[in-house]
Amino acid sequence: MMRLFYYVHTGHRIGLDRFRRAATIIRALGDVDITLLTSDFRIASVAKDFGVKRSVGIDVVRNIPQIAHHGDKIIFDSDEINPVMHKEMTEYFSTFVRVSDDPNATKLPGEFLISPYLEGEGICQGVAVDDKYFEKVPKTIEKSFFFGDDDYEEDLFKNLDIFEALEADLILGFYFFMNYEEKLAPAFKKVYEFEEYDEVVQGSKLFVTASPQAALENLASGGRPVFIQRPDYVRDFIPLFESLNVPIVEGFDRTELMKQLEISLSHNYHQLAQSTQKITKFLKDILSLS
Repeated sequence: MMRLFYYVHTGHRIGLDRFRRAATIIRALGDVDITLLTSDFRIASVAKDFGVKRSVGIDVVRNIPQIAHHGDKIIFDSDEINPVMHKEMTEYFSTFVRVSDDPNATKLPGEFLISPYLEGEGICQGVAVDDKYFEKVPKTIEKSFFFGDDDYEEDLFKNLDIFEALEADLILGFYFFMNYEEKLAPAFKKVYEFEEYDEVVQGSKLFVTASPQAALENLASGGRPVFIQRPDYVRDFIPLFESLNVPIVEGFDRTELMKQLEISLSHNYHQLAQSTQKITKFLKDILSLS
């Protein structure tokens, strides 16, 4: 019997953006029998809190064949693989679906692709943002800040003077605030716990973040996000944010951040297309789930 898996590269050094996206897609698929495989054991242990019924931590991508067998089906969200491994995986699985944010990605023979940028046969163009974020709720929070779910090098603390100037509320991330919150709290007007993430993202009028997924979720809810492109992170989302007219700040630049925040007040943001149902229909069709 063929089984269905969803592998996502996530963890305390790279953030939870891919995991949040995976959870969105899994929830949207409904009662489909699917197992989430994640490179991080900690997030696998709490995945049920995000609506993921079954998850397994596998440490590294090379361990996938220890769980999944030849002929199974997989949705794969990671940049870890090289061209040789990529080709091998398209042959190992009876259906191989890749989620990619790379504007320069190309679809291999034998795979399907979900992308914000690409179109064509076997490709679904769209971004997975939960439908709940498109429900317009009152914006009761004037300004909030979410750095992300990872800060292994404590970059936020190192640049606290920059973010203190925001005079914003802070949403705590999942990993990096362990024994860290006390150092950060004085720089912000109010601190929200990680569990309050959805309410703050949806309820914030102005929203500053280095998390691409959070920026998209706030934009969907009618907020005004400003995206910080971290120097150590891939730039895959820049073309998408430019097309949506989301202000972008390169690195930790206080002057530029304050400038873009001011611009955002009267900025003409473009509406984000609601495409999660389109993505799930694509998946159900190619995975023979419907």
